[in-house]
Amino acid sequence: MIRETLEETCWEFAPSYISGIYRWIHDNGETYLRICFVGDAVKEHTALNLDNEIERTLWLTEKEIKEQKNLRSPLVVKSIDDYLAKQMFPLSLIQDIK
Repeated sequence: MIRETLEETCWEFAPSYISGIYRWIHDNGETYLRICFVGDAVKEHTALNLDNEIERTLWLTEKEIKEQKNLRSPLVVKSIDDYLAKQMFPLSLIQDIK
């Protein structure tokens, strides 16, 4: 998640906690699993380029996001709502098994 955030936004990210883990099955049958991390945007790396598939990054308010007509899934709004409700789970919920 730290690497993905850097590649897709050019921002260094320091996670603090997990606000939710979600599973969603699209109408086409594909299953999606989202883990929503909360933390701090530490530093923007302006010398880096976004991944090829990323057009741009935006900072939007909750209202602006919820007004969007083309959200990828209901997971977007659910993630925001859980964050605003201060739902918190420790990062230790994810364990590395060696």
